[in-house]
Amino acid sequence: MEWFYRDMRRKTGLLMDGAKPAGDRWNFDKENRRPAKADLLMPRPHAFPPDAITQDVLALVAARFADHPGSLDGFDYAVTAADAEAQAAYFMRHALPQFGDYEDAMLVGERFLWHSILSPYLNAGLLDPVDLCRRAEVEYRAGRAPLNSVEGYVRQIIGWREYMRGIYWREGPGYVDRNFLDAHRPLPGWYWTGDTDMRCLAEALGQTMATAHAHHIQRLMVTGNFALLIGADPAAVHRWYLEVYVDAYEWVELPNTLGMSQFGDGGLLGSKPYAASGAYIDRMSDYCRHCRYDVKKRVGADACPFNALYWDFVARNEDKLARNRRMQMPYRTWHKWTDAQQAETRAQAAGFLAALDAEAANAAAGGY
Repeated sequence: MEWFYRDMRRKTGLLMDGAKPAGDRWNFDKENRRPAKADLLMPRPHAFPPDAITQDVLALVAARFADHPGSLDGFDYAVTAADAEAQAAYFMRHALPQFGDYEDAMLVGERFLWHSILSPYLNAGLLDPVDLCRRAEVEYRAGRAPLNSVEGYVRQIIGWREYMRGIYWREGPGYVDRNFLDAHRPLPGWYWTGDTDMRCLAEALGQTMATAHAHHIQRLMVTGNFALLIGADPAAVHRWYLEVYVDAYEWVELPNTLGMSQFGDGGLLGSKPYAASGAYIDRMSDYCRHCRYDVKKRVGADACPFNALYWDFVARNEDKLARNRRMQMPYRTWHKWTDAQQAETRAQAAGFLAALDAEAANAAAGGY
């Protein structure tokens, strides 16, 4: 993707100073990983009260799909090009300057932070992607937004979004059936409710059910990471993402989910599985401070489930991942542990997975 992105920069001329990239660097991603603080002043995206046509559609959905998950309460997305443009203008002036710094951050109760909330309008055709990138560049050239923010935003659109489109059409219909890690567990039923005491998942899933939105790190490193660690069926994970997000069109959603998030294509898209323990979530959010589980613990009744699940994922997939260059460090760490440490970690994960399987069996039998 990095080479594709550079070609797109050259092709469009975006953030180029002659033949060189602005700032003499193609990528400022290392500057875009700051954890946010709850006391920072954050912009609020525009809310668009439903017009008469939208109200009719909401009533129709409520009547036909009353038993489906999610909520129509407070629906305030733009449904016209003019309103989408208004949100784009607001983002450029008020959120773009700090978007880069905090694009990976997560905070309890904060659904949007400095994200643009423009992907629904981009993917529905209400906004033009290259136009948005050019407008972001204007903000940089005018000194109103720093380069790390603007480059990060441009990369998300002409780099990552377009790369997903290319993968989708190149790989074709059979892509959805790939399952490199031979994962088959169903998603927990609380993926459709957010009713879990793991605070990170409760936050990401709760806002997903309320607004059909979650930003890319919540999707990749919380809901996606958890699905990967438990060995969820990647096709089922794909269907869930396609069902619940307002910006989920298959051409952009499927490669992101099955390829990047679930490593279902075995590395065609991503160079390593995006698997992580609770430490990553703790570093990029305040979720763990509000959770009943202890993110510092690997085993025990109050240990963060992500920790044992991560090492269980590493162990059970060793035959497929041990030769991956980017997985060498976790495997070296795993093999330094004693047999007893490995056994207690895997037993902790097995107990958690057994509870998930019991929930699924109960649901299939009509228990809830």
